[in-house]
Amino acid sequence: MTVRRQPVLGILGGGQLARMLALAAAPLGVKTLVVDSATDACAGQVATLVVADWTDYAALEAFARQVDVVTFDFENVPAETAHWLAQRVAVFPAPRALAVAQDRLAEKTLFRECGLGTPDFMAIDTRADLDRALSTIGAPAILKTRRLGYDGKGQFRLRSLADADAAWVALGPQASAHGLILEAFVPFERELSVIAVRGRDGDFRTWPLTQNWHTDGVLSLSLAPAPDVGSLQERATHLARTLAEQLDYVGVFALELFVKGGELLGNEMAPRVHNSGHWTIEGALTSQFENHVRAVLGLPLGDTAARGLSAMFNWIGELPDAAPVLSAVDAHWHDYGKQPRLGRKVGHATVCAANAEQMVERLGGIAHALGRDQQVGPAVRELG
Repeated sequence: MTVRRQPVLGILGGGQLARMLALAAAPLGVKTLVVDSATDACAGQVATLVVADWTDYAALEAFARQVDVVTFDFENVPAETAHWLAQRVAVFPAPRALAVAQDRLAEKTLFRECGLGTPDFMAIDTRADLDRALSTIGAPAILKTRRLGYDGKGQFRLRSLADADAAWVALGPQASAHGLILEAFVPFERELSVIAVRGRDGDFRTWPLTQNWHTDGVLSLSLAPAPDVGSLQERATHLARTLAEQLDYVGVFALELFVKGGELLGNEMAPRVHNSGHWTIEGALTSQFENHVRAVLGLPLGDTAARGLSAMFNWIGELPDAAPVLSAVDAHWHDYGKQPRLGRKVGHATVCAANAEQMVERLGGIAHALGRDQQVGPAVRELG
């Protein structure tokens, strides 16, 4: 009898995204090997963990020999590490996609090349550059680091030109190392994201548009499919496909979008599975995590249709009482196994329903029991 060898997926980064990728890989007969510098990386609770720094090339060499393909848990893995690994083992998405998404200037430039509008932006390297950009773009505006920024980190909002000094004090020291970018503030009507997947064979699919609400720059609540999007779904799908083909992308990615005046503007791209797609675990025929595993291993992609309506609570800092979720109908609890910490993503919960009326009832009941009525208010109004 021939013994079948299980494929091994290597994941750079050991956070909750790697954890959920490992959980999705197991039913497919795929083993996972995770690299992270933290000994307590939460993916290590469900997958084999290699503790190593991104520049520990001896450890990475051994890692590359044990896996069939490498992917990412987060986008701030050094592009140099990705390129080094790509010379030894298949790496998806390709290091170029990672490098573009790591640099907000390169990212916004690519968006425009692909026909996706963006807020006005200018590169900032010196204080004089900031003054010139403000004279062109005006205020309000947002000064951001070009690299190493996520979940609202590395950003300063200028409400008026008088905030220039404070903005430079906050972020100016990072200008020489990483560069900055000034972006016009967008008085958007809605925040949407499209989660997309592209296989090795070019097969491309998207999940229904998701509407998102943020608190202090961190995702607080998602609702999918986003209500009343009309032709925006087709437009978002076209833009995501164009972007994926431009980058020869393989795997799942998220395209974060603003809606203003009925038009889509590009905010950011995440070259990985994404927080706003967590609802797909219970709410779609195939989750973003399973389809990412399928895509990078060259397996056929699964159906991305929604099963109904889904809403996702993001738990930040510490977990609330699980009982109101666990006792509710068609509600699902996810504990990432992390220690509580201010601003840290420690878990999420997804509520599913057949229609808007049912969703309002279920979502409202859980939120009220947890004292989070304000968190779900915007979604309830959209559904109403």
